[in-house]
Amino acid sequence: MTSTIGLFAHVDAGKTTFAEQLLFHTNHIHQPGRVDHQNTYLDHHTVERERGITVFSEQALMETDKSMYQLIDTPGHVDFSAEMERMVHVIDYGIIIVSAVEGIQGHTETVWQLLREHDKPVFFYINKMDREGADKEAVMQEIEKDFAGSIFDAMKFFQSDCLDDDLKEKIAEKDDFLLEQYLEGNSDEKLWRARVAAMVQSRTLFPCFCGSALQGIGIDHVIKALDEWAGKTWDNSRQFIGTVYKIRHDKDGHKLTFIKALQGQMSVREQLNGEKVNELRIYDGQNFSSVDKVEAGQLFAVAGSSTLSIGDTAGEGKKSATYTMVPTMRVKVEYGKEESDRDMLQLFELLDAEDPSLQVEWDNELKEIHLHILGVIQLEVLKQLVFERFNKLIDFTPPEILYKETIKFPVMGYGHFEPLRHYAEVHLQLKPAERGNGVTFENRCHVDDLPLNYQRLVEQHVFERAHTGILTGAVLADIHIILINGRAHEKHTSGGDFREATYRAIRQGLEQAEKLLLEPYYEVKIKVPSHLIGRVIADIEKANGLFDAPVTEGEKAILTGKVPVSTFRDYPITFASFTKGKGSLQLRYAGYYECHNPIEVMEKLAYDKNQDPIYRSSSVFCAKGESYSVPWHEAKEHMHANTEKATH
Repeated sequence: MTSTIGLFAHVDAGKTTFAEQLLFHTNHIHQPGRVDHQNTYLDHHTVERERGITVFSEQALMETDKSMYQLIDTPGHVDFSAEMERMVHVIDYGIIIVSAVEGIQGHTETVWQLLREHDKPVFFYINKMDREGADKEAVMQEIEKDFAGSIFDAMKFFQSDCLDDDLKEKIAEKDDFLLEQYLEGNSDEKLWRARVAAMVQSRTLFPCFCGSALQGIGIDHVIKALDEWAGKTWDNSRQFIGTVYKIRHDKDGHKLTFIKALQGQMSVREQLNGEKVNELRIYDGQNFSSVDKVEAGQLFAVAGSSTLSIGDTAGEGKKSATYTMVPTMRVKVEYGKEESDRDMLQLFELLDAEDPSLQVEWDNELKEIHLHILGVIQLEVLKQLVFERFNKLIDFTPPEILYKETIKFPVMGYGHFEPLRHYAEVHLQLKPAERGNGVTFENRCHVDDLPLNYQRLVEQHVFERAHTGILTGAVLADIHIILINGRAHEKHTSGGDFREATYRAIRQGLEQAEKLLLEPYYEVKIKVPSHLIGRVIADIEKANGLFDAPVTEGEKAILTGKVPVSTFRDYPITFASFTKGKGSLQLRYAGYYECHNPIEVMEKLAYDKNQDPIYRSSSVFCAKGESYSVPWHEAKEHMHANTEKATH
């Protein structure tokens, strides 16, 4: 029986130290390492040891008398939350480490939301009980109020063979069957413990432990709890299915594809997504062992697989997982003139395979590499990483906010491309979609109007790139594109014609539409002493944020709302300064909303829609052997296909 345990925390809560103690207490390592000594088992990359933070999610094997566990230590810094989120998809249980002094911090809330959304059972460990200012009861109350109303002191559960009445009463409140047993005085320990295990596994109950990871206090209780509550059964009888959660490259540049086996078995020399499996590896920290077979529940790496990417389903097609930790800023990579553009792009494409949130792009017109980021610490780490791995000196331009564009109301777009010996015509309806939906496609075109193979070409061209708007040249989002009609020529339609017609139809529709510029927002939750809430409200108003009425809890005031990333990304520094550590600020990506200063942004970006090298709003027609251009506002009248096709 194998279970995967994920460790999560806000940076500096003691997560990596906790991981060391788990490995030490299960006799996997002879001595627990320390972050400040730069000798931890899982933070073995130079950049991690020098900075004292976890950047890469790494795994270790941990065995008790009862079970085998795969332990994953995840990053706690918000700049690497995309890496953390990818691990949420493959863990079976999560342990959230919370500081007994600082309590719940910003990243902790993000972690909790993700684990809840993915329905993962969670244990809490209140760390640093040996520090001055530690307050276990206050932190437990905070967890119970903000996160899990069903937490219980699990230390009491393992301190004796019999559960005390107070603990039974608290547990029974969450289960009608146990409440009935409690009222009847049923003290069958075996029944109670089995029921509690089921409640933990179903997220009805959330165990809470406390101690000091540095001193190894409370670790044995956590291990006992894992053995009692973290059971997981797997089906090895069905066809193999897994999910890709990590890509790495070894020192020779060979690709390693890390997969969580969800069902079935996989052996060396079998086919996996069309490729022969030549080697299967089980990783434990930096070390690995080659095996002949893996089975459901295991984490393993396939050496050399080229077709699979992070989020793909291994074993059946290429379905991809979706992630919510979305970068909100973009930078340009700067490097010396002596460096080859192609070599640098290949380098960053390799990094992009390992971290798809980078969304590396090559701007062919400007001859620039762009990538997306979550924060400035990520840039510092990338710079160091590129030097260490590839011996290249790079820098980045200051981060710019990633804007998006959409439309307010439905509109028809027409594109015609007919230079001599070419022909394609496309009629598209563009409709606004719900926020966060990106670009979607629907086909309502009849084969009598346009053959099926050309209809599929139109769909292909809709999705082959991230299309851009005409306000700032930002990526289009939240638009539903419907193919209504089209035309092809029996002799003259050739490769690329429908790409031109599709792009022109999209752009012609945007010219007519009422357009919206969107910007990323944070969800904010701020807790400060009551006398500081006026300052916080003023700051959020100044940042063009929206907020609910503050709520008072004793001497503290809590404010929630949302605020543009552009005006608030540097606020944590200001906040720490005026609160002097007496408040908490939680920021979480909230999605895209209408831009608060569109005119200012458009003026700053100065995008010229008429100089875009990829898009044209006009259409091209042909008469008497001569091609001519028709501007977008006249294009509809020149179309050859019926422009009155129903769009409802």
